[in-house]
Amino acid sequence: MNTITLAAAAQRPAKPASFDIGPVARIAVSLATFTMSFAVIVALGKAALGMVDNLHLYAKLPIILHVAAVLPTIPLGGWLLLARKGTALHKQLGKVWLVLMLITATTAIFIQTSGSFSPIHLFVPLTFHAAWKVVATARRGDIRAHKRHLVFTYMTALLIPGIVAFAVPGRLMNVMLLG
Repeated sequence: MNTITLAAAAQRPAKPASFDIGPVARIAVSLATFTMSFAVIVALGKAALGMVDNLHLYAKLPIILHVAAVLPTIPLGGWLLLARKGTALHKQLGKVWLVLMLITATTAIFIQTSGSFSPIHLFVPLTFHAAWKVVATARRGDIRAHKRHLVFTYMTALLIPGIVAFAVPGRLMNVMLLG
């Protein structure tokens, strides 16, 4: 009987990967990803064309590493939230995204304005905790919690600090975008 059950299970098609966030969340993630990516492209374009003064003030290794790690996380994270889940590509790129988020959080510790931490540094422990929860829920097979933690992480550890980086005068992205 076990042999028949195993043979039948082997012949069944694998469960197809799914799109597992609802339509409202898909629209919100799409708009947030597009808007933030567009703002980054404009800011980097202005800097590359020499339209931003005093960029040398930001030429410090932690800032360079932080920006280099965080920039790909915006479109990659959006794509991961919108694309099919459970595929080998999803799992591999998800690991890349998580490592980039951890590099982003780690380098943020070394970026201090006026020699001290700012309120935006509260997102550092949040990111570390969220990364742990994302991995733990995936390993447990609790996909619902995994999804919830990833959407929460994308919004609170990436997009909210990104909005702050663009909105607060004197921050690098604000300087590059708005001058």
